[in-house]
Amino acid sequence: MSGIIRTDAAPAPVGAYPHARRVGNLLFLSGVGPRVPGSNQVPGNVHDHGGSLAAYDFEAQCRQVFANVRAVLEASGAHWEDLVDVTVFLTDMARDFPTYNRLYAEHFAGVDACRTTLGISALPTPIAIELKCVAALPGP
Repeated sequence: MSGIIRTDAAPAPVGAYPHARRVGNLLFLSGVGPRVPGSNQVPGNVHDHGGSLAAYDFEAQCRQVFANVRAVLEASGAHWEDLVDVTVFLTDMARDFPTYNRLYAEHFAGVDACRTTLGISALPTPIAIELKCVAALPGP
């Protein structure tokens, strides 16, 4: 059994894909970024007069991405504690990993999800972090 999940509680996907898909007892979340639901606003992004990204608040982006993952989980009938695997994409590993690691420890206390963190050169929108998650759910 599989099911497609879409929700207005999380930012709209930036492409032709759902927020998540349930296959059997597994829930696969599409990449989740820190945009604010209902807008394309990225918390903490500062743009120069030409519209280019000049600076960003990584902690604000982390907190928003965690809230967005939680929103997709809840729309899917899942809970934070159901997460079993988290893949993290950071655009500036050297600068942002210590902050990410600290906030991850706060938000994932008591959740024993596996985690992989990758440093990458860019994401499709002006964000510094994206999460790809898998949750294990009770049977239907």
